Amino acid sequence: MKIITSTLLTIALANTLFASNGAALLKKNCATCHMLETPSPDIIPTLKAPAMEAVVFHIKLAIKDKVAMKDFIIDYVKNPQASKSVCESNKVEKFGVMPSLKGKISDKELHTVATYILEKYPSDEFVSMIKEIQTNDKMRALVNSPFLINQEGLPHITKILLQNWDKASLGLSDEQKNKLLVVRKKTLSAVKKIKQEVAALEEEIIEIVVDAEESKTLDEKIEKVAKLKAQATKIHINCISESVSILSDEQLEHLLPFWGS
Repeated sequence: MKIITSTLLTIALANTLFASNGAALLKKNCATCHMLETPSPDIIPTLKAPAMEAVVFHIKLAIKDKVAMKDFIIDYVKNPQASKSVCESNKVEKFGVMPSLKGKISDKELHTVATYILEKYPSDEFVSMIKEIQTNDKMRALVNSPFLINQEGLPHITKILLQNWDKASLGLSDEQKNKLLVVRKKTLSAVKKIKQEVAALEEEIIEIVVDAEESKTLDEKIEKVAKLKAQATKIHINCISESVSILSDEQLEHLLPFWGS
C-alpha cells in the first residue's frame, strides 16, 4: 500500500513539475506575441497574433492524431510557412507568418511546450465562445443573404476556397487560382448589384406597409424582390458548379469538411 501511495505521489509531483516547466517555457518563448489567457470577443480583433487558445483550437480541428499534432507544432515553430498553417489564409494574411524559433528553443523544450498546450488548450470557455461567434456570423449572413437558398443550404464556396487558398494540403495550381478568381469576381459583381436592388425594394415595401398604401403596389414590389432573389440563387448555384468543375476530386474531398463550418 505504501509503495502504491509513494508511486502515485511521485507521478503527481512529476506531472506538476512538467506542467510548471511547460507553462514557464510557453511564457518565455510565446507570450511576447500570443495571448496565453482566454480572449474576450472584443479583444480578438486587436491582437497582433492569434491567441494560444485559437492556435490550438485550429490545430485540433485540422489534425486528429495527438502525435501528429506534436510533430506539427515542433516542425512549424522551427520552419514556419504559410502553406503549412492550419489557420484560414485570410488570418495568415492578417497576422503574417511567425518568425522561426529554430536555434532559440530545443526539440526537447518544444516537445514539453507542445504537450503542455495540447493538454491546456482550448478551454471549454473559448470553444463555447467561438461556436457562439460562428452562429452569430451565420445568422448575419442569413439575414443579409440575397439568396432564396442561403448559406445554410448551399456552401459559400468562394469563401471556403479563400480560407484554404494557400494551403499545401489543398494544392491549388496557379491556373486553378486564376480560373477561380474569375468565377469569384463575376459572381460577387452580379450578386452585389442584385443585393443593392433588393435592399432598395425592401425599404420601399416597408414604407408602403407603414403608410398603408394600396396592396397592388406592394404585391408588385414583393414579386420583383422574389424574382431578383431567384436570379441571385441561380448565380450562386452557377458559381458552385463552375468552381467545382475547376477542382479535382481530391481537392473537393479536402474541402468537404469545411462546407458546414
